[in-house]
Amino acid sequence: MTREHYIPFNKEFLLDQQIACFSENQKKAEEFKKLFDIIEHYYHFEAFNLNRNLKQNYALFDPDLSEDERKKYAGKSDFLTFKKTLLKVLEHGNYRRVEQEILDKAFKDSDLIGLKLSIDLNAFKEYELYVRGHHKTKEIIKKYIFWKKEIDIEYYDRVMIYLNYNEADYLTKQKVRLGKMPADPGSIVLKIFKRVPKNDLETIFPNAIPKMSATDKLLLWVPGILGGISLLSAKVIPALINMYEAYQTGEAIDLLNSKTSLNQGLIALGILSAYCFRQYNNFVNKKIRYAKMLADSLYFKNLGNNSGAFYSLLNSSEEEIFKETILGYSFLYKSKIPLSAEELDNQIESWFKTKLNTELDFDVKDALSKLKNLGLAIETNSKWEVIPVEKALIRIDKLWDEAFNYNNQR
Repeated sequence: MTREHYIPFNKEFLLDQQIACFSENQKKAEEFKKLFDIIEHYYHFEAFNLNRNLKQNYALFDPDLSEDERKKYAGKSDFLTFKKTLLKVLEHGNYRRVEQEILDKAFKDSDLIGLKLSIDLNAFKEYELYVRGHHKTKEIIKKYIFWKKEIDIEYYDRVMIYLNYNEADYLTKQKVRLGKMPADPGSIVLKIFKRVPKNDLETIFPNAIPKMSATDKLLLWVPGILGGISLLSAKVIPALINMYEAYQTGEAIDLLNSKTSLNQGLIALGILSAYCFRQYNNFVNKKIRYAKMLADSLYFKNLGNNSGAFYSLLNSSEEEIFKETILGYSFLYKSKIPLSAEELDNQIESWFKTKLNTELDFDVKDALSKLKNLGLAIETNSKWEVIPVEKALIRIDKLWDEAFNYNNQR
């Protein structure tokens, strides 16, 4: 699987791991913990401002608000600012956009339900999926009546779907059924899910409709039509014709043979009908499984909708930035010599692999950028080092003092 920037460990665990190296110096350990406690609060303050920015510029497109409420934000909500801020938060949270090739494969394949879904993409001006974290697990699926197969399923730990609906005039022109729209034309829908199968990404689209696949149709109609015509022409119709002709002419009929032939034909038709019913019932069962998967997604896997999704995204963004800062500062602090970005990157990734049995692509560029902006790291001739903890505490305290400049404006 592709390595990604996402760090699959919580911030408290990583902080404890770094503080452990100061076990013999309790004062240093306390200062180190205090430093990152202040940094965490500072990042939370930044996240608060981002949240306010997102809500302000999203309100005009929020389907959870009434039309009258949205009108109040005309001229106040800016789409480009909203989209730019949203992408910034996703990037900081180490989400990555799903490529169209992967989406097309998901639309075509289905690992768990084996059901073809029809999605009218004309409903959307834009549709994008962003994912973070992935893992593989084994699932048992039913292939035929008595045959079950164990397959490897790849899951995304988090998936955010972004749907920008077209305006009403365009939807009418493209004959998109407005009555079945889950959101108002011109609105933007955001949803976050956990543990979504990679090849079943299409199931989280709100307008996905189950359809019979070509295989389902062939298994249903071809045996039904061909078998029905064959049985009717060979058994049922000839028996009925013979009985009718004998009745018309007044001749004696071989009632026993005619009844036997007719019964055989009807029994065969009954068996064929049962087969067709079973094939159709298989499709119905797939729809039921899809409905259950959808219900599970909405009830158990859904982590946030529309403006409510901002809190989940910002929390992820805040945590990822904080974890990168912890690791960047700690490894530079423990190093006896300044390190290049590549050397720092290699040390941290090697630590994850040997200590935590985890392979990831640490975002060293982002970590160093944050440390530099906070004034905690210094670059000299492409080599990086951090200031001592004592000075770092003073520096962060100064940042907090300058967060609000009311005294300077008097």
